[in-house]
Amino acid sequence: MGHAQRSTSSADYQQVARPLAVLSDEYPPAFYDPPHAHQRAQLVYASAGVMSVVTDGASFTIPPQRGVWMPAGVRHEAYCRGAVSLRTLYVDPSADARLPTTCRVLKVSSLLRELILEASELPVEYELDGRDGRLMQLILDEVVRSIACPLTALHVPMPQDPRLVRVCRTLMQDPSQEEDLDRWAAVAGMGRRTLTRAFRRETGLSFSVWRQQARLGEALSLLAMGRPVTSVAFDVGYNSPSAFTAMFQRAFGVPPSQYFSA
Repeated sequence: MGHAQRSTSSADYQQVARPLAVLSDEYPPAFYDPPHAHQRAQLVYASAGVMSVVTDGASFTIPPQRGVWMPAGVRHEAYCRGAVSLRTLYVDPSADARLPTTCRVLKVSSLLRELILEASELPVEYELDGRDGRLMQLILDEVVRSIACPLTALHVPMPQDPRLVRVCRTLMQDPSQEEDLDRWAAVAGMGRRTLTRAFRRETGLSFSVWRQQARLGEALSLLAMGRPVTSVAFDVGYNSPSAFTAMFQRAFGVPPSQYFSA
């Protein structure tokens, strides 16, 4: 593609004769990208806006201060809460032996953000020798550095059983729902005890803890969009802002007002 206008099709970046390629695109609110996978590994990153990315194994919330490392071949889908400025990296899996082979949430530092934005302005087939090649290598170094400190609390494990998936997706659409376990067992077409055992077996979490994680993921999306803490607390199903703040701090180590500056 050289200096020509950049394609906004991910397929055009899988065979580029460079270790890294950057796709830039603008997505409207409520944009949905159905399940797909890539030949290359991917750092899913939005420089503005909030995305939700769901794999067969987990759900991730991605505000501008975070990214998700997606190994090659991992099937995933994406949903944009509002308008999103996508600046995603496609990485040849052989580019660096330090890159992980599992999904990871990572903090996008100010330096990594600026490097990605600068890389998105370079020719797709940039010069390997010289400034452009060194810039791309520095991006790899910064990604590896960030991955060494993963932010695991940002992901919600997903079950494989279609009946449990149905329950989870219903809850993720509105985590504030207060229905009891019997109601969700009916949605799944299971008995209460069967649901409880199956849920823990497939996610590693009890149903109540999983619902709490889903609420926190939704809260992160709303906070990243600038919503006040009090409004977010009620929107995700907490009875008071203080209860929400206490749960948030237990999960992330900082109160919601400080999370994105941590």
